[in-house]
Amino acid sequence: MHHIEMGDLDPHLVAVELLAALADRRQVGPLTGIRPEFDLVQAYRVTAAVRALRQARGEHPVGRKIGFTNAGIWDEYDVHAPIWGYMYDTTVRDLDALGGVFDLAGLLEPRIEPEIALGLARAPEPDMDETALLDCVEWIAHGFEIVQSLFPGWKFAAADTAAAFGLHGAYLMGPRHGAGSDTARWLAALPAFWITLQRSGETIDRGTGANVLGGPLSALRHLVEVLADDPVNPALSAGEIVTTGTLTRAFPVAPGQTWRTMVEGLPLDGMEVRFL
Repeated sequence: MHHIEMGDLDPHLVAVELLAALADRRQVGPLTGIRPEFDLVQAYRVTAAVRALRQARGEHPVGRKIGFTNAGIWDEYDVHAPIWGYMYDTTVRDLDALGGVFDLAGLLEPRIEPEIALGLARAPEPDMDETALLDCVEWIAHGFEIVQSLFPGWKFAAADTAAAFGLHGAYLMGPRHGAGSDTARWLAALPAFWITLQRSGETIDRGTGANVLGGPLSALRHLVEVLADDPVNPALSAGEIVTTGTLTRAFPVAPGQTWRTMVEGLPLDGMEVRFL
């Protein structure tokens, strides 16, 4: 197995190697396997370096994904706290514009995660309650995050996942619904709604909004607080998209499969995607 050259843990050098491995579709050994002292503080310095490199080559950050908000999957991955990563204009796509079809080529051990995405009209602040956070949200949508693992067999520590792009591969966005009206309804529904995930007509899993740290707005609040303590990555700003974590377990996907969701208790449409 190839291992990343860690050197003196220089974030830029680690970022260069991780991006090279991603471009080559070449999996690598976990960073923490080489340097056990590699932690989340160092990982988010790599996150910032990856962002700088991706921007330098023309990619534009459009938001953040939060991962491991669903405690129901923590033991499966041996990661016991949320992480986050950047999303880019090269990785976020409207599923309708793709004709409901997505090509998995280039992704490493891809898995599917049904999620709720929040589009920010203004920057949220630390210590906001959920009503104030919802007031920062312009629109709410359902989408599929396609996660991937640079590390074979999805074996890693939390710091590895944060450095390796937050495991983000792509986000397939459904229709956006305005969040500016009926605040009380959204506040009640976001933690309580249910979603069913199906593969080729067979129900694979079900999940509820409360699975993601108590609800999508709770997940957003967690990210706002984490970023307030981050010395190298900026706080959320108006116009960013935040995806709030998988509502079900994550499942491997393969070309030829069709996956769909049904949403109950939330005014969002279910989605269907066919993989190439």
